[in-house]
Amino acid sequence: MTQTFSLYIHWPFCESKCPYCDFNSHVLRTITEDMWINAIIHEMTRTRDLMQPRTLCSIFFGGGTPSLMSPEAVAAVISAAKTLWPTTPNLEISMEANPGSVEAAHFTGYRQAGVNRLSLGIQALNDADLKALGRKHSVAEALKALKIAQNTFDRVSFDLIYARMNQTLDAWQDELAIALSFGTEHLSLYQLTIEPGTAFAPLHKRGELVIPEENEAYHLFQLTQKMTEAAGLPGYEVSNHARPGKECQHNLTYWNYGDYVGVGPGAHGRIHLANGNRVATQQIKAPELWHKSVSEKGTGDQSVIELTQDEQFKERLLMGLRLKTGIAASSLGRAFTAFEQTRLEALRKEGLLMSSKTQLQLTAKGTLVQNAILAYVLGD
Repeated sequence: MTQTFSLYIHWPFCESKCPYCDFNSHVLRTITEDMWINAIIHEMTRTRDLMQPRTLCSIFFGGGTPSLMSPEAVAAVISAAKTLWPTTPNLEISMEANPGSVEAAHFTGYRQAGVNRLSLGIQALNDADLKALGRKHSVAEALKALKIAQNTFDRVSFDLIYARMNQTLDAWQDELAIALSFGTEHLSLYQLTIEPGTAFAPLHKRGELVIPEENEAYHLFQLTQKMTEAAGLPGYEVSNHARPGKECQHNLTYWNYGDYVGVGPGAHGRIHLANGNRVATQQIKAPELWHKSVSEKGTGDQSVIELTQDEQFKERLLMGLRLKTGIAASSLGRAFTAFEQTRLEALRKEGLLMSSKTQLQLTAKGTLVQNAILAYVLGD
């Protein structure tokens, strides 16, 4: 049976840059939409010609703010994808959206274009914290958009950020209880981290922005797991919670280390070429340079790098450990070395890892330091 793959479309444009965001997003006041859509479809077509035959199982419009795209543009991309590749009968088509009134007015158009899953970037359920996070919408606007989304799309998710500035355990408990009361099938609950290069980074360094300490963050994480599980949305990945059977199939492609095509400025991909080699692709990050390269050179790729078996082992391990169920040892492609086995045992004794001959899985405590664990195991 032909293997499946996922398609990620990166729309890099936003109305404003959030101070915590380190994604590839850019503020442009005027956009000639057609030229960007034509370039995206060109890159989809070019990449299709490089790949082994695959069946498309999901499309994800991310950004940036893809809900600033017109419904006609979204429809054009979806139509092109369905022409280029065979699709699974239950093709999942997700779009990230802001709760602003302009985006919400387009929801019906997106549904008619083929989007069947919407992910709303609500981020907080009080106005003071929304303002502190640099969000342009209010709680009232967010809840109005959520109601419209639930009446429009088959599947709805929304995002919240916790471990926010000076946030207490009790405050998060109250807010999460409200979030769970809306009855969505999926929630993405992210811990606030201070990333280099963001507007928050210098404020945090100077002590002007205070977020919960590591121990406090751990208790917030534990509370999140307990409340979502009790509400019927257990965590299936570090930051994602869903009713059984309603997990985001696109993201599961990443975490199960499947093939995915990344198109748009700065987008990453992992695909098998026609010769069987697996490569890591990265598109040019700056939007204008990306478009110029597509127009003049016929490619938006910054790099296409063949992955060694050892690199694939490390990536598969990194992605698989994000899943609550962990990763099957048989899927890793090679056995752990004696050095790695010794370090795995040390992590087991510290209560960070559960492992057997067939499965490798982080504990709740280990999940919070996942990247450090991987570096320790592999000796990086």
